[in-house]
Amino acid sequence: MARILAISSIEYRIAMRNRWALMAILIMMLFSLALTFAGAGPTGALGVDLLTVSVASMTTLAVYLTPLLALLIAFDAISGEVERGSLALLLTYPVRRSEILLGKFVAHLAVLSVAMLIGFGAAGMAAFAFGGAGYESLIALGRLVIGSILLGATFLAIGYAVSALSRSVAGAAGTAIGVWLVLVVLYDLGLLGAVVFDDGGTFTRDIFPWLLAFNPADAFRLWSISASADVALATGMTGAGAALPSWVAPLSLVSWPVAALVAAQQIFRRIDP
Repeated sequence: MARILAISSIEYRIAMRNRWALMAILIMMLFSLALTFAGAGPTGALGVDLLTVSVASMTTLAVYLTPLLALLIAFDAISGEVERGSLALLLTYPVRRSEILLGKFVAHLAVLSVAMLIGFGAAGMAAFAFGGAGYESLIALGRLVIGSILLGATFLAIGYAVSALSRSVAGAAGTAIGVWLVLVVLYDLGLLGAVVFDDGGTFTRDIFPWLLAFNPADAFRLWSISASADVALATGMTGAGAALPSWVAPLSLVSWPVAALVAAQQIFRRIDP
């Protein structure tokens, strides 16, 4: 544990020095505040408080932005060390590869967590101050923050796996963007096309909700909206959320970071620095 904390402390200072922490905080805060005040208009028509509309908007923001930030932080975590020659030096010390990976994971997840807490927290306080908030919307905001952290953990671990598989930083960057496109954008487009083709058949009723929950980005969306019926209505995912048991989405969200981190560790073990 001491070695993991020592590595995470170094990695956190590197992230602070490279302005990753500051950039992540500013991006999350600016986008969250912009969506909060942009969503102030329809609150009266929908009959909900501003925080509910804000959480619905920030959920969509987090689905796209959180994985991208996580991959940008993690894509050179291993390939960069190999390319600079620092991994060979690091492995001469009495430290296991699993401890190196966990140390990086703890530091990078801390950076993302601070960004989520400050960004979404600032937007939530602004929505509460200007439009009020109900109990359900506060619970939904809490789920949004927790779910975003778990989603970030998933894509951090995926980023490490990509970095370990790549022979160069440039290759890792290109692969990371490809992973983001597939899991966050193209996956949903493929499901949408299948639903349109199925036209309300067996796939739409029985298979589609489970495929949504299998994807970490969609599992996050399903779990975030399940805290409030108003948020589910605002995001348009009421039907998909109701078709699944309540435990499916959170189980997927918790399982993905663990599975991805184990995969990254197994790939990392095979690297010859």
